[in-house]
Amino acid sequence: MDKKIKILLVEDDSMIIDMYMMRLREEGYEVIHTDKGSEAIEIAEHQKPDVVLLDVILPEVDGFTVLQTIKGGAETKDISVIMLTNLGQESDQNKAEELGADGYFVKAQHTPTQIMEKIKEVINK
Repeated sequence: MDKKIKILLVEDDSMIIDMYMMRLREEGYEVIHTDKGSEAIEIAEHQKPDVVLLDVILPEVDGFTVLQTIKGGAETKDISVIMLTNLGQESDQNKAEELGADGYFVKAQHTPTQIMEKIKEVINK
């Protein structure tokens, strides 16, 4: 049997957390969740998820710092990171791309189905 794809959801909005946790599990993924950027970095280093769904606005350490740390780490640089945020500014999107994000989605403009399609795309690349 294939190993389960592991997804780290880094999000502090409980409604979004519930929606994505349920949806990801329905798709058969193993899901780890944290609402803190600092914990996200530790989890990425120790558990090596296949994909990180990462919010930008987080307590303690913001998502851009998490992204930069994951993509800059020798052990974590190959983890796919998809930004899932309320920040719709082009400058934010450009910053995420420069830091190595595999995708950038504004929550209000994308459905969970679109996010799932992107997750499958980065897993299969």
